[in-house]
Amino acid sequence: MPKVIYLQSDGERTELDVASGTSLMLAATGHGVSGVVGDCGGVMSCATCHVVVEDAFAAQLPPPSETESQMLDYTAMPREPHSRLACQIVMTDALDGICVRIADPQL
Repeated sequence: MPKVIYLQSDGERTELDVASGTSLMLAATGHGVSGVVGDCGGVMSCATCHVVVEDAFAAQLPPPSETESQMLDYTAMPREPHSRLACQIVMTDALDGICVRIADPQL
């Protein structure tokens, strides 16, 4: 099963096995990863699952949709070049080892 690494702003790391087809937001909230809120349940209406994707994996992801890009303009932490909403990153075997830094603050 592919793995994801969530990094907190204080350097704490959480590594999880995530089934292919599962969003990184659902994996984080389902395992109690601190900082990923996901208030809207993954429908891109809250932006409380803001993460920054490590450079090595950013190019492997499809570009953000127009809606995701607009939501990233209203996140609590300023948007960065590899900012994404974790609800829009769906785990695949190709993303095994992906590392995302959880935005701080999220709200």
